[in-house]
Amino acid sequence: MAEPVSNLRHLMAGKERDHGGSGTILAHRVFARRAGAPGAEFIDLAVLPPGTSIGRHRHGADRETYIVLDGSGLMFRDGEEFRVGPGDIVVNAPHGEHGLVNDSERDLRLLVFEEALEEGAGERRAG
Repeated sequence: MAEPVSNLRHLMAGKERDHGGSGTILAHRVFARRAGAPGAEFIDLAVLPPGTSIGRHRHGADRETYIVLDGSGLMFRDGEEFRVGPGDIVVNAPHGEHGLVNDSERDLRLLVFEEALEEGAGERRAG
């Protein structure tokens, strides 16, 4: 029988140079969609220790959303850089370029989820 409670400190795994970024972030895939099932492709929890980053990268026809739970950092999205902090929601449009750097002195904690979209649908729905 499964334990009634899990703790993230036991579930998080290191990801070195995520998307070509710096250092090792920690991540745990909370949810992954089964083939053919509706809903989000995945939901991840991620921790970027100070000085680490998710490198600048692009996805295909999907929309990836970052929700900052704690900490702060410098976000890059489609040629713009801006600060993010607790409660900020950043929607990365299909085919857009994005990345995130923890340039602070404490951990940056994120919830990341991805929604697959039909080709061309993202431009109509993203807002």
